[in-house]
Amino acid sequence: MTHPPFHVTPRPGRWVVTCDHASNRVPPCTGGGSLGLAPSDMGRHIAWDVGAAGVTDALAEALGGTAVRSDFSRLVIDPNRGEDDPTLLMRLYDGTVIPANRHADAAERERRLAAFHRPYHRALERVLAERPAPVVCSVHSFTPQLRGRPPRPWQVGVLFAGDRRLADPLILRLQSEPDLVVGVNEPYGGDLPGDAMDRHALRHGRLHVLIELRSDLISDGAGQRAWAQRLAPHLEAALEDAENARDG
Repeated sequence: MTHPPFHVTPRPGRWVVTCDHASNRVPPCTGGGSLGLAPSDMGRHIAWDVGAAGVTDALAEALGGTAVRSDFSRLVIDPNRGEDDPTLLMRLYDGTVIPANRHADAAERERRLAAFHRPYHRALERVLAERPAPVVCSVHSFTPQLRGRPPRPWQVGVLFAGDRRLADPLILRLQSEPDLVVGVNEPYGGDLPGDAMDRHALRHGRLHVLIELRSDLISDGAGQRAWAQRLAPHLEAALEDAENARDG
């Protein structure tokens, strides 16, 4: 591995915009840079969150905040899972067998944790620790339709667990746009013990929110920039709402 398994673009603002599934890269030290999947499969949502990295960078810039992105495929090891999560190292995903993971043993799992998962989380911990009262926004994307499932109607989803201080005002503001179908804890629930938001936000009492965007809307740079510009003012206003509610 010739470089760290993460990218940090620092800025002085409070916002820290994260992307756990930014890349579909398989580092050379894992299977010689291949998990045994065809390029078409590595381009699918099973390997990364399509378009999320570009949104993350543009949104962090619009908010004057820091971007923190992973630089390895979620199929190498999933940084949005706790170390004891059974889906940390996926062997089958949305009907696709992951050849290099089928027989990965505990030693290989530990090697990937040490090489990729833990360095990413340490980098994020450092960024958050350096900022007074950081606010975390995690950016993900979801595929328009899973195999054998109905199409997903939402353009954007807002996910949360127990702490809804930032999620609720953001949902209200997004729902005010008549052309948006907003998922509330859709297409997934936001309560996943040990995931990145639990680890870096919930446990520390930090204001935070997780945003899911439908990947067909952010498949190119224009769409990524447009959604970042659309989300940034809503996030700023939602933060103001959350802090006013606290002070009130």
